[in-house]
Amino acid sequence: MTEDASSPPGTARAAGPSIADTFARDRIAPPPPLEEQRYEFLGDEDIPTERYTSPDFFAQELQHMWARAWQWACREEHIPDEGDTYVYDIGPYSVIVVRAADDTIRAFCNSCTHRGTRLLGAEGTGYVPAFTCPFHGWSWELDGSIRNIPARWDFPHVCAEKHSLAAVPCERWGGFVFINLDPDAAPLREQLGVLPDHFSHFPLDRRRIRLHVQKKLPANWKAAQEAFMEAYHNFATHDSPNGGNTQYDLFGDYVSRFIHNIGTYSRESLNDYPGDKWRRPPLTEEEQLAILSAFGIERDRVPEGETARTIAAADLRVSLGEKLGIDLSGVSDTLMLDSIEYHLFPNMFLFPGITVPMVYRFRPDGNEIDTCLFDLLILEPLPDGAPHPEPPEPVRLDIDQSYT
Repeated sequence: MTEDASSPPGTARAAGPSIADTFARDRIAPPPPLEEQRYEFLGDEDIPTERYTSPDFFAQELQHMWARAWQWACREEHIPDEGDTYVYDIGPYSVIVVRAADDTIRAFCNSCTHRGTRLLGAEGTGYVPAFTCPFHGWSWELDGSIRNIPARWDFPHVCAEKHSLAAVPCERWGGFVFINLDPDAAPLREQLGVLPDHFSHFPLDRRRIRLHVQKKLPANWKAAQEAFMEAYHNFATHDSPNGGNTQYDLFGDYVSRFIHNIGTYSRESLNDYPGDKWRRPPLTEEEQLAILSAFGIERDRVPEGETARTIAAADLRVSLGEKLGIDLSGVSDTLMLDSIEYHLFPNMFLFPGITVPMVYRFRPDGNEIDTCLFDLLILEPLPDGAPHPEPPEPVRLDIDQSYT
């Protein structure tokens, strides 16, 4: 970022056009939520390394945060029919999400109420007509009520209500199924904050899972996800000159956002980065369009009154619209091009754009402090009226396995 000793902390910014400046030149303006600016300076003190390395702090996270925060377990299309299940594991906890009667979705602790045996196996989808313990054969209906106890005469003390499966609060939003291990949890809407309003402009329930990759990473879950909460790494990690033109916003205690423009390589912002590679004359619109060829843009000229961004967005509306079978003619330039990321505490990343329609999730790998699980989903828009297809099985990669 540009150094400016005279600027109070939290007020300095990269030179060159702002996100609002770029939006003002776009052909199709963004929806109102993307024009909001809600930056708030929260300080710049160092975070103690113990937050990432201390077993005691990790144990407190598991007990006081993961056991009390809303978190998405699966998509609704993972459990389309009655009896379909999804097992979701978080730290030492395991939850069953099930499609029960009358299209209701319920969640239960993945544990027999007799001796604590795990009812269903590894994380993922499945089907059961009823839940049956593999140890003694106790069984429960899909609503969690006791169905059968072998040798019932030998359990006169068992109360049907007390020994029903332990219910877990469960709610839906945007095609996602959320669970909360706290039986007294506040409603999901309190954690979602502005998301239902903002995403009414780009609904997630009308998207399909095109790809699901789950990778084990050799890092604490917070360290891993923080790499995706900024664009500062772009010029070094991605060899991109576009790291400075990013807007960060905060919406209450649980939701944050960044908007990272594509195709706005200003000379001023390039001077923020070291080395002669980035010190160049201002790029022409044709040169900027050539950079955007990575998106499949084939045109090499920018007519008067247009910009590289407007040309690239227009071409993508046609090519992606034909590929996906949807009408993108009214979609804004920023949703066609930019990296727009919403973060929902504690671990959910939502990208509403069309070109990079991703969802991320980071969580502890069982009780391990130094490894985590990273889920990446590609959520493509569905044509109007099209049903959700069966989601693909996740591709699971261990620490030493490459994405490629």
